[in-house]
Amino acid sequence: MDPELEVFVPLLAPLDLSDPVTARKEFAERAAAAPAPDTSDMEVEDRTVSADPDVPVRIYRPHRAQGAVVWLHGGGGVFGDLDTEHPWAARIAGLSGAVVISVGYRLAPEHPFPAALDDAYAVLDWTAGHADELGVDPARIAVGGHSAGANLAAATALRARDEQGPAIRFQLLNQPGLDDRQETWSARNFTDTPWFNRDQIAAAWRHYLGSRPATPYAAPARAADLSGLPPAYIATAEFDPNRDEDIDYARRLLQAGVSVELHQWPGTFHGSQAILSAEVSQRQNAELAAALRRALAA
Repeated sequence: MDPELEVFVPLLAPLDLSDPVTARKEFAERAAAAPAPDTSDMEVEDRTVSADPDVPVRIYRPHRAQGAVVWLHGGGGVFGDLDTEHPWAARIAGLSGAVVISVGYRLAPEHPFPAALDDAYAVLDWTAGHADELGVDPARIAVGGHSAGANLAAATALRARDEQGPAIRFQLLNQPGLDDRQETWSARNFTDTPWFNRDQIAAAWRHYLGSRPATPYAAPARAADLSGLPPAYIATAEFDPNRDEDIDYARRLLQAGVSVELHQWPGTFHGSQAILSAEVSQRQNAELAAALRRALAA
């Protein structure tokens, strides 16, 4: 493990996903302790997207932005919200120069699949329909996110393809959770990794799926056909149960004719890019934003 990250491992008490309410509270407290982001070079606005039900969003508009990304926070589909994601969404907007529409989607287990996906898709549709108001080119709209949010981004891309929905320029998938089956080598062997381990991932999937069987829109790794999807940037962490399913998804996208950039970060673990003092985290975060900037450029 990267030595700059390893020193923090004893401080990273895992969240107890058997108690979602407490997990949300603890995660919010941790997020509130993070330094406030610098938003002086952008406009930040809370809005509500009309849907069934309505979806809260927070919009970050850097000056002279041309493209936009529908941004979906992590948290296993169980915790996280617009406030906990604020530092990350602001950072992505500032570093990429893209308008970031951060989505406050509904959480499991109170709202299992497909609630979060319906919210994400509604915001994509709204973003495409309000591109002029947002000051962005409707041909330069991406989807992206971390972890469970990256799952939703991948699923949104699949659904938009299947339903001939809004055109998606790019999908930015950081350490996505794509496969509920947990059959890969990394899923079977990384049982005690920091922050997010096998048991927590299994609990998150149980909450997210509820009583429904997994479909490709819930677990995109189950999709038989990956052709016709937007180009992708997929980032993986070395010590992450999700690692191998992400690498396999990248390989399958490539075999389906989809352009993919795959970046495997050595010495890292799931979510370790939140440790901003580590040099590898700084490179990870800069590269995520740079990939988005490149994809949305003219």
